[in-house]
Amino acid sequence: MGDDVLTLPREPRVFPLTQVAPHQPPDNNMTNDPNSAEILDLMATFVTVRHSELRHGLAKVVDKASMLHVDALIMVHHLAKIATGHILEVGSFFGGATIAAAYGVRASGTRKKIVTIEPGGPVKHHRLPSKDIFKDLEKNLSRFGVAGEVTVLHGHSFDPAVIAAVKQTFVRGDVGLFIFDADNNVRRDIDAYGELLSDGCWVVIDDYVRGAEDKVGPTRSQVDELIAEGRLAPLGYYGWGTWVGKWRRP
Repeated sequence: MGDDVLTLPREPRVFPLTQVAPHQPPDNNMTNDPNSAEILDLMATFVTVRHSELRHGLAKVVDKASMLHVDALIMVHHLAKIATGHILEVGSFFGGATIAAAYGVRASGTRKKIVTIEPGGPVKHHRLPSKDIFKDLEKNLSRFGVAGEVTVLHGHSFDPAVIAAVKQTFVRGDVGLFIFDADNNVRRDIDAYGELLSDGCWVVIDDYVRGAEDKVGPTRSQVDELIAEGRLAPLGYYGWGTWVGKWRRP
């Protein structure tokens, strides 16, 4: 293990929302939203954790291994901790969300499988450039001490061999957290892996509000279509516009 391996502190006690923020009368949309209780629970947890040492630990992960905002990693960590079921990620890139999820699983004290899919390749970026994304992903998983807790599949999520490998690991309803941070075709992967997601599976989708122009538009359109069809239930946005919600079986 390298010097960057983190021992994240125990998360602080989470108080009801009215104890961590001034009370604001809910608007009509919130009171009529069937998901309002879960939305408020996530907000309460987030407000508390965001000002804890946990945030500073995950900020180190962002610095070395993620283009996601630290607030998004906080939510990934929390959902991985509370999820009932295993974790499937499409598009691990340098491993930021993967590492946050692995730390969340550790904090849960339960055994959960983590499978992440990454095709690799080069990337030009002012902060995190790479000649070989997949190689740097493997280095980061080792650097932060989670390599032994993650199964990494080298390929595209739509490759038949990758789909087969995922379905050899998980069966119907096994996945309790699905993370998507790949291209602009989240519907393709929902269609490919949706049967593996439990009813009520937590879902995290990046680039819904902000990101590369060629990703945000199609991603938002596809997510909105799935919401309209009743297959996704929205619960909020975190960081730079990372969408958080739940999967509903059709």
